[in-house]
Amino acid sequence: MSRFSQLVKHVEQLNPQLAADIAREYDAVSGRRAFGLNFERHAPETVELPGRPVRVGDKVRFIPARGAAASTVDGRVWRVTRINRSGAQPVAQLVLHVADDADEMVELETAQRAVEDLVVIAEFRDPIYPGLVSTGKVERGGGKPFHTVINAENFHALQTLLYTHEGKVDAIYIDPPYNTGARDWKYNNDYVDGEDIYRHSKWLAFMERRLKLAKRLLNPLDSVLIVTIDEKEYLRLGLLLSQVFPEADIQMVSDVINRAGSPRAGRFSRVDEYIYYVFIGEAAVTPWTSTMLGEDEATTPMPTVWFTAVRRGSGSAREDKKSGKASFYPVVIDAETGAFIRVGDPLPHGSSRHDFPLAPGELAIWPLTTDGRENRWRFSADAMRRHFANGTARLGRRDPLTGLRPVTYLQPGTLANIANGTFEVLGRTAEGALELGLGERAKAVAPRTVWSRTSHFARDHGSNLIGKLLPGRRFPFPKSLYAVEDSLRFVIADKPDAVVLDFFAGSGTTTHAVMRLNRQDGGSRSSISVTNNEVGMEEQSRLSAEGLRPGDAEWEQWGICDHITKPRIRAAITGKTPDGEAINGDYKFIDEFPMADGLGENVEFFTLTYETPRMVAHNRAFSAIAPLLWLRAGAEGARIDAIAEEGFAVADVYGVLFEVDQSRPFVDQLSARPNARMAFIVTDDDRAFQLVCAGLPEHVEPVRLYESYLTNFTINVGGDR
Repeated sequence: MSRFSQLVKHVEQLNPQLAADIAREYDAVSGRRAFGLNFERHAPETVELPGRPVRVGDKVRFIPARGAAASTVDGRVWRVTRINRSGAQPVAQLVLHVADDADEMVELETAQRAVEDLVVIAEFRDPIYPGLVSTGKVERGGGKPFHTVINAENFHALQTLLYTHEGKVDAIYIDPPYNTGARDWKYNNDYVDGEDIYRHSKWLAFMERRLKLAKRLLNPLDSVLIVTIDEKEYLRLGLLLSQVFPEADIQMVSDVINRAGSPRAGRFSRVDEYIYYVFIGEAAVTPWTSTMLGEDEATTPMPTVWFTAVRRGSGSAREDKKSGKASFYPVVIDAETGAFIRVGDPLPHGSSRHDFPLAPGELAIWPLTTDGRENRWRFSADAMRRHFANGTARLGRRDPLTGLRPVTYLQPGTLANIANGTFEVLGRTAEGALELGLGERAKAVAPRTVWSRTSHFARDHGSNLIGKLLPGRRFPFPKSLYAVEDSLRFVIADKPDAVVLDFFAGSGTTTHAVMRLNRQDGGSRSSISVTNNEVGMEEQSRLSAEGLRPGDAEWEQWGICDHITKPRIRAAITGKTPDGEAINGDYKFIDEFPMADGLGENVEFFTLTYETPRMVAHNRAFSAIAPLLWLRAGAEGARIDAIAEEGFAVADVYGVLFEVDQSRPFVDQLSARPNARMAFIVTDDDRAFQLVCAGLPEHVEPVRLYESYLTNFTINVGGDR
């Protein structure tokens, strides 16, 4: 039931006629068709927090007894009024939770329940107090920034990231639930199936809430949102993206992910899915070496780059006085083999080339026209010597009659194109001349909107790849690693320090793809991946039959984050399976090397925690927010995890001033670190904050932290829209 219906019901208890009038007017207004999407935005959304301790004041639901089916449990929401801990097992006193403005109108039902049979829930309108707790890390990337993996409900994680990354994310890649009707996603803790007449409305409300937060995280001047989808929701998604991002330019790509096809009864067999690109600000597609239309594409021919070293046209004759005297000289070759010997000295003005002294077996090449007239070389003898030494001048095919060879060279524009990547040096000939080919820049073309690449096949390079990284473990419908890699390449290739976010991270393919892109061009891009620890439906049935429930360690170990995402990313970096064995197989396509080599990257794993006001007031929860400060400073180097006795602490790229009377040594230490970029200053005093800011170096950004954690980090959405 919608929020509006609840309110009308409460009004009805006081004034039935007024409630009927309101309902009639509402029906009239809601019957009008507005332009764009129409869906129920007030549908409530909650998240269960298994493992979170039950406390007085919490909202909770009952969970089934061990071994019992979930359908046997009352799904209503209760509030904890008291916890009795005198017995062998803590017991909670409960009152049925209703809307806050209805407490005086409804006779409240009470109950009691063992604490272990309750699960805490968070409604999206409730204020929460987030923190992060580290659950492990892998360090193989030296001084590179860390990739971050967060186990959390993604709506709350996005709200938390607003503190650390608002307006700073370069690209977001998401693969959200496709809403196929096959119970592949949950809304309000229940799976959504094809029989749910509100499933499209629920999906849109679910997506809109998260896209609005994503918009605030993206850099408004230059960033891209990438969303994959199939035919079930692509039309609604397109309209939703247009409404949430009205100022953006949106394109849709069709990507073949299964050439064998997915059967549709009585319909075409589906081979592709769609990728929406939402371009914000100055964001643009970087050309690449492939149009993406197929595997065997026509290659760009190598243009002519070797040109004659003999001057042509007016003013090029030897006797032209404007030319000086240094450009008429011989290039001496072996008369028998034609091999280069040396560059001779210039002839004085008026002397005959026939008088130039040659050793026996030598032959001179002069800058002559085709009819035998004397011209000049394009550069001096010293410059010609440098060209031959550098491989930028070469001798052509011998004339069968004269034995002479033409002299050609690489023009300055060609040398500039080597430097900028238009041409690349492939090697040298036996005589030392450079061999050139097209560089990446010259091969670059604008990718098309239809992609058909074997590297994008989901089974071969998604499911099978996970099988190599995590033998014996399965994940439903993982993306091809190379498909995600290409999708990102087009928008962050020119951003070696890009920040990439995926808040439907699933198996962790986005982080894996970003790490591979870094290896290909030496980049230091970082990723943030958010996924929950949901256990699959089949696994849930097995675990429930064994008497296990969410929150039990034996249950949680089978969740997506702990069972797939974290070990997959760990394996990709270390080159070893969870059992410590070298990964069997090679990466393919753009960057081919053994998976066992691993990747030179850093990653840290976190779980989002829900703190309580009593526990976190007045800096008592600094350990919970310490990772947030580190993330905001760039997730690089050491982290300050505790309040320092000295009153301040300085790490590699940031510092925290806990006591403003220690500002002088704090500023001195921070100034001594050239890589420092951020200073967090804990104070409620405006004047004290400004005084500290005045002493900081220009390259250090000051950030104020109020003394109360609640002031800085409370997430209060003020409603679930």
